[in-house]
Amino acid sequence: MQLSLIQLTSEAAGGMSLWGMVLKGGWLMLPIFAASVVAIYIICERYVTIRRTGVTDEALLERVGERLRRGDHAGALAECETEGTPLARVLAKGIRVREEDAAEIRRAMEETANREVSAIERGLPTLATCAGIAPMIGFLGTVVGMVQSFYDMSMAGSSIDIGLLSRGIYTAMITTVAGLIVGIVGQLGYNFLVARVDRLVARMEFYASELVELLHAKK
Repeated sequence: MQLSLIQLTSEAAGGMSLWGMVLKGGWLMLPIFAASVVAIYIICERYVTIRRTGVTDEALLERVGERLRRGDHAGALAECETEGTPLARVLAKGIRVREEDAAEIRRAMEETANREVSAIERGLPTLATCAGIAPMIGFLGTVVGMVQSFYDMSMAGSSIDIGLLSRGIYTAMITTVAGLIVGIVGQLGYNFLVARVDRLVARMEFYASELVELLHAKK
């Protein structure tokens, strides 16, 4: 039996392809694979979107501030509408309600900022779900694999062969490894994106405060 175990381990390490290991994992590899595809797509798509957002924010604020200092409110609003970024829409809202007091301007801009942030965070809850559910499916595969192994042992009686147990062992180990890999990648991606969003929100709040001061100074 020890010899058979050594042979099985050697074959798995040296003679099995990645696709062969996936097949050995059983049908539970399908939801894990689906979760990995969704997680990778969201990480890549949100990273590109967030990276593009805020690249020109500082230059936009300078242009808008220059126009506001000259009293060109229409030109400042046109700058925001041309830019079309989340910050631009927040600043545009503040310029539109510039006749209100500072508290009302801040409130209007905050409501717009909340909507913009909600749009930026689109997909992050799904990413968090994939990161959380993939390891759980992997652990489910462990339980299913062990049940399969014990079932095979009971059916074999006294003539137990390691080959009979291999199917359950593969299901138990491979699904766990795959689920943990997807969970780790998904969680790292989620934390990275949340940190980028937090920095974006902080920068948006700072620029919004700068605009309020500019508008208030002109009154």
